[in-house]
Amino acid sequence: MAVGSCRPFTVSILCLVARIGLIAGNGKFPFLVLQGARDLGHEVTVVAIKEEAFADLEEAARKAGATLHWVSLGQLGKCIKLLKSAGVSQAVMAGQVRHVKIFSGIVPDFTLLSVLTRLKARNTDALISAVADVMRDEGIELMNSTVFLAPLLARPGVLGERAPDEQERADFEFGYRMADAIAALDIGQTIAVKHKAVVAVEAMEGTDEVIGRAGHLAGPGVRIVKVAKPGQDMRFDVPVIGLATIQAMRVAGASALSIDAGRTLVLDGEHVFKSADEASIAIVGRPMTEDRRG
Repeated sequence: MAVGSCRPFTVSILCLVARIGLIAGNGKFPFLVLQGARDLGHEVTVVAIKEEAFADLEEAARKAGATLHWVSLGQLGKCIKLLKSAGVSQAVMAGQVRHVKIFSGIVPDFTLLSVLTRLKARNTDALISAVADVMRDEGIELMNSTVFLAPLLARPGVLGERAPDEQERADFEFGYRMADAIAALDIGQTIAVKHKAVVAVEAMEGTDEVIGRAGHLAGPGVRIVKVAKPGQDMRFDVPVIGLATIQAMRVAGASALSIDAGRTLVLDGEHVFKSADEASIAIVGRPMTEDRRG
């Protein structure tokens, strides 16, 4: 898409060529944001987290004509300095930073230490919101992390060839209340349900591990419910699925997956649904309602 022909999902500033900062964790998400921003004509400065970002992001940045710098997880001050030196006033956080690493093993610099000492709670939302506030104070605004990837947001309704059967729909309806509650408490985004019983709940370990644990505990036929937080802040910790999610479900014998439409990124696009169809896994996008939109 050419610059100057911005689609409705983009904010007006993105219709102008600008230098965008990309703070990169692990997974495909940073690669997609990098490509999406470059396709719109934006210059990109990448700050990649050493402990998380994939090594081949450096080659991807080189091919895209983007500048890349490596920082350690605790070096918030260095991250801000690099972005400001590049003339960045807007940045996107993309890619997973495993929650276990956020709360263990970080050697914080003075900037991050000042954030940590002010936190009333050390959950993910509180920490990253505080980081976003510091960055704003330094003249860098965090953007919606999906702003370059709107076509990859899940649609509402049945997303594959197979619709969930009556028992799967009943498990979804049962699971939504539980999943929404744990998401609201910033515990996790995913639960596994079977026969209207909660089999596994996500905390810091991640979705694929929860799916594996559910298969081990309850065997084939578990249903996976992955939700956004009520009033999800789309700047960070946006729910994501991909081919790895479907592979984990295939191994575990999970039969159906529900994700929140408009709030969940499907990183591998139609390949995810094709893989699910091959395994007869039903995938649905739960429509967003005003009470959960926040």
